[in-house]
Amino acid sequence: MRKEHLSYLACPACKAELAIADIQQEHGGRIESGTLCCSACGQEYLILRHIPRFVPLENYASNFGLQWGLHAKTQFDSVTGLNISEARFFAETEWSRDLSGKTLLEVGSGAGRFTEQAVSTGAMVVSLDYSIAVDANYASNGHHDNLLIVQGDIYHLPFRDNAFDKTLCIGVLQHTPRVKEAFLALTRPMKVGGSLVVDFYPKESGVRGTIKHLLRTKYWVRPFTRRVPPERLYGWCNRYVTFMWPLARWINRIPRIGRYLNWALLIADYRGRYPLSESMLKEWAILDTFDMLAPAYDSPQTVETVRAWYQEAGMVNIQVQLGCADVFRGVVGRGSKHGS
Repeated sequence: MRKEHLSYLACPACKAELAIADIQQEHGGRIESGTLCCSACGQEYLILRHIPRFVPLENYASNFGLQWGLHAKTQFDSVTGLNISEARFFAETEWSRDLSGKTLLEVGSGAGRFTEQAVSTGAMVVSLDYSIAVDANYASNGHHDNLLIVQGDIYHLPFRDNAFDKTLCIGVLQHTPRVKEAFLALTRPMKVGGSLVVDFYPKESGVRGTIKHLLRTKYWVRPFTRRVPPERLYGWCNRYVTFMWPLARWINRIPRIGRYLNWALLIADYRGRYPLSESMLKEWAILDTFDMLAPAYDSPQTVETVRAWYQEAGMVNIQVQLGCADVFRGVVGRGSKHGS
C-alpha cells in the first residue's frame, strides 16, 4: 500500500481513522511491511507483503486461498486469450469502460480475474478478499498504481463511509455465512448515488426450486466434502477429474444432455461454452469441481429475495434478473444508493 491509501481505510472495529504506526520495509513509495494503528481504540493491524491485513490469515475462506494460490491465473483473460472475465464484468455491471476519477470497491476479489478488468477502467480500485488469495491478486495486479489490495472481513469492512462511487461483489455472497447481512454491509462505504452490483448462484422459488436444488449432485456431496481439509480435498478433485476426463470427453458428445451429465457427475465441463484448449478445459474443470465442493457455505438465492434486499437497503434504480446465459447464468442485481 501507499501512504495516500489511508484516505480510503478506517478501523473495522470502531470506524475511526487509521495512521501508520510503523514502517519496516518500503520501496518506491510502497509500504511492504509495517503496522497501522487506530487513532481511537488503539487496535493495530499488520501490513504484510504490501497488503493491509484486518483478519487472521487463516479463516473460513482458507479453501479459497488454496484454490487461488494453485490457480492464480487460470481464469485470467490475459492467460486464456479470451474475453470471458471482461464480458462478465461489463455485462453484469453495465458500467462505462472509462471510470477515470471514480473510486471502485471490489469485495471478494479471489485471485483477481475481475480486478484485472476493474483497473482497466482507470478508476481507483480498492480490492478486498477475506482469504490469502489477496497474495495471488497482488502478484498479478499489484503493479497497477490505481489499485489497493486489502485482506478484510465483509461484515466489518475496513473502509470509510461515503468513499466509493462503484461497488462490485460477484461470485462471493453465496459463500458467506450470513448472506443478507453481508449484502447490507456492502452499502455502508458507498457514496450517495453510488452503484452496487452483486450476483448469486440462482435458485428458483417454490416447490419446483426446492426440488431442482435437491437434485443437484453437489448438494448431496457437500455435507461431507466441506469438512475435508482443503489440501486433501483438492488432491481428491484433481485425481477424480484426471481419472474421469477421457470418459467426460465422450459423455459430452451425447446430444443435448452430455455437458449436463458431466456436471451431475461433478465434472465442471465447459466444452461448447468456452473455446479453451483441452489442457485449459481440464484445468478449469479441476478448479471448479473443487470450487463446488470445498466452500464452507453455499447459499443460492432467488430473484425475489435479492430484489427485496435492495429494497430493504433503500436502494433505487433497482434491477434484479437472471444473467445472460452466455456470460453468467445466475441472479444479477444492480441498484443505486439513495440519499437520506
